[in-house]
Amino acid sequence: MVASTATSLFFTPSTPPKPSIKTQLSLPPILLRRSISFPRPLLQSRPSIPPPAASAAASTVDSGQEASATSKTPPLLPFRVGHGFDLHRLEPGLPLIIGGVDIPHDRGCEAHSDGDVLLHCVVDAILGALGLPDIGQIFPDTDPRWRGARSSVFMREAVRLMHEAGYELGNLDATLILQKPKLSPHKEAIRANLCEMLGADPSVVNLKAKTHEKVDSLGENRSVAAHTVVLLMRK
Repeated sequence: MVASTATSLFFTPSTPPKPSIKTQLSLPPILLRRSISFPRPLLQSRPSIPPPAASAAASTVDSGQEASATSKTPPLLPFRVGHGFDLHRLEPGLPLIIGGVDIPHDRGCEAHSDGDVLLHCVVDAILGALGLPDIGQIFPDTDPRWRGARSSVFMREAVRLMHEAGYELGNLDATLILQKPKLSPHKEAIRANLCEMLGADPSVVNLKAKTHEKVDSLGENRSVAAHTVVLLMRK
């Protein structure tokens, strides 16, 4: 009698009994939905895994073939996007030049060139979109040729590289950040100058100016910064 009771307590059938129709109908709807199989087209859309033979063959590529694969010409993308950023310290007695326009102010940007923070930023955005080195590498401050140079020289070179690569400007959006002076009276002159240098219609060149709410060096009128995003389009 004891052995029979132990067997009934610890014995578990190999397969649980199938619930009756009445029990299945009483299950919550969410549990019933879990038993529904996915349609065959969805299962067929899963990416196929290459057979082991193909993987083994791919792993036998020698170093020479790998080098030739990586040295292929990059694809000619229909669009390219670039972002530029620049910041300069403001010092008394220096000219403040933004977008090629002289802005009356008691301070100006300290830099190896004329310190035009906006043009530097636009140049970096174009170079970035083209996948080229930044402005500091192409026009290093260790080169005496660029001592006091106008940043329009850098812009002309960036535009030349853009056209040489087969692209033209799609649109440009720039943001200037400085506490003083107010740029509202100068924004249209700056934008017109940008359009001329880029050979672009004014409708695709946007310029915004922000203060820094008197926070850190920007807000304390000790520096000026700019952000730029450009979209280049294949000609």
